[in-house]
Amino acid sequence: RPDTMAAMSALPRALSTVPKVLRSKAVPALARPAVPIRQRQLSVRVQAGPAEVSAFSNEQKGAKDSFDYRVFFKQGSKTVSPWHEIPLYAGDGNLHYICEIPKETTAKMEVATDKECTPIEQDVKDKELRYYPFPIHWNYGLLPQTWEDPELKDQRLGVGGDNDPVDVVEISSKAHQQGGVYKVKPLGVYAMIDDGELDWKVIAISLDDPKAEVINDVADIEKHLPGELEAIKVWLSNYKRSEGKSLVRFGFDGRCLDRNSARRVIHETHELYDALKTGARPNDGGLSLI
Repeated sequence: RPDTMAAMSALPRALSTVPKVLRSKAVPALARPAVPIRQRQLSVRVQAGPAEVSAFSNEQKGAKDSFDYRVFFKQGSKTVSPWHEIPLYAGDGNLHYICEIPKETTAKMEVATDKECTPIEQDVKDKELRYYPFPIHWNYGLLPQTWEDPELKDQRLGVGGDNDPVDVVEISSKAHQQGGVYKVKPLGVYAMIDDGELDWKVIAISLDDPKAEVINDVADIEKHLPGELEAIKVWLSNYKRSEGKSLVRFGFDGRCLDRNSARRVIHETHELYDALKTGARPNDGGLSLI
């Protein structure tokens, strides 16, 4: 594989302008096994646009760029879990996604699946807050009510899930608000394999993006946003190298699978989530189900 600089130089946008970055044949079915910070509080309600879901607001606790910073989700006066209490499906084949990392930012934020109410917090590694080495050029987040089961191995890829919800790379032109809930159209999916775990990356576009009407599948991304899929893959392949890790790899010969494959992955991981949430699948991974 090319090193980071070489790979980035091949991108449609030159590395000098800041690299771009950031979860037909159907995807094969899955087979069963195999210094303390003073806190402050702020309630935020995003002005709703056509793709934004105004039923949910955010409550921020702690100072940004601190170990105490959290983004909680509210529905009226009730604190809710973005993973468990926001529905996956938004009607007409569309989905809800939660934005964890807005484009043009570097803080690695994620829904804390091991904490009650699963707020967004900043990832920590080696007792330090985690940042990407370059800004994100896409919005990044997750699909609620999905889960990648570590104990289930994909028949073709031979690896299990990463014990997380399914990730989303959202490719619209506008930055989304961290903690915002948006309606998106699924377009395709990458099968990224990281440290021996399957980590699906659904490619999606917000319904209110100007190109949403003409982009419906992987081929449309190539037509209207040429080079975008390769840019996403290159970044996902190389960002961990800055942390001293080897490159991730991709299943299915590195192809971004099409919309129907993405929908199948979403359906299967939604069923896996349901099994976890109802207790049909034991919660032995330290996850919060409330």
